Amino acid sequence: MRILTLPGWHGSGPAHWQSRWERLHGHWRVEQHDWQQPRRGDWMARLDEVLQEGDTRPAVLVAHSLGCQLVAAWAAHTCHAARVAAALLVAPPDTEQPDTPPQLAPWRPIALGRLPFRATVVASTDDPFCSLARAGVMAQAWGATLVVAGAHGHLNAESGLGDWPQGLALLHELLPA
Repeated sequence: MRILTLPGWHGSGPAHWQSRWERLHGHWRVEQHDWQQPRRGDWMARLDEVLQEGDTRPAVLVAHSLGCQLVAAWAAHTCHAARVAAALLVAPPDTEQPDTPPQLAPWRPIALGRLPFRATVVASTDDPFCSLARAGVMAQAWGATLVVAGAHGHLNAESGLGDWPQGLALLHELLPA
């Protein structure tokens, strides 16, 4: 298996659990060409490109925030979904909220088709970018298991998760035997 991390808007800094997992476990980040002005089509094309590069092993996607919306949008349009075995989708944002920044307008509407691979959505009870109810709607539409992580904000570096062993355990549950 190859584990690909998909950060959200602005990327994930060095203290973010995704960055820590990359350093500790050798996960590989899908680098986007523009982290500040995220264009859905560009991000989807980049993910498709990475999945078609030389490594033919099945991938497990580990997405945070806007990376979750990337997985849903990509899965709805790609012909390469069979290259993905599973996805861990952490803190999906509700880009349809009225106060969503204008840079994220291209991410509307949220892709709500069933994902063609196993998935787990992890949501916080006090995420400022998505209510638990909306995260539940997304998880159900995507055919994903919903895991409620408690009150941890946006499940990012500011949440103080460190290496986030609970998240790593959820990832390991998704890995094929």
